[in-house]
Amino acid sequence: MLLPIVQYGDPILRQQCRPVETIDAELRELVDNMLETMVDANGVGLAAPQIGVDLQLAVIDVSHDPECVSYLKVNGKDAELEEIMPLVFINPTLEFGQEKDTDFEGCLSIQGIRSEVRRPMDVKATLPQLDGSTLIIETDGLLSRALQHEIDHLNGILFVDRLSAVGKVSVKNRLKRLIGAK
Repeated sequence: MLLPIVQYGDPILRQQCRPVETIDAELRELVDNMLETMVDANGVGLAAPQIGVDLQLAVIDVSHDPECVSYLKVNGKDAELEEIMPLVFINPTLEFGQEKDTDFEGCLSIQGIRSEVRRPMDVKATLPQLDGSTLIIETDGLLSRALQHEIDHLNGILFVDRLSAVGKVSVKNRLKRLIGAK
């Protein structure tokens, strides 16, 4: 079932989300609906607060571009994207590499705005799974950026918060219009 995507200005997008404590049929159905909604919206990721749910839960699928990472390790072993996509995770933690990279980002909750965001190039993500296992993913490229973007959502941070001073000025009026359009 397609879910409505919450838009910029909704207070849930600024909340620190609650950890997932119970994995049940209702949560699994929510995940299925989030995946369907993400695909329908042509997104590469979707976090629970983006559909109005206060939980540390997100989905990512970057399998449309298998060349979007230069390396991928899962639990210490080399892996291929298709082995882990779509990626569903709860209660994540991130460690960042030292090098930074700048690339364009957009967001399903901030329609019509894309801007350059500087983020760490490499991440090590600890991602608890619905089956009780944990994936430790080390990667770069689009998957690294998507993990950082979606995990930011779980902490009430939006990509526009990470823009340079010039970038923030350039989107300020467009963001005001988005709030005014509600």
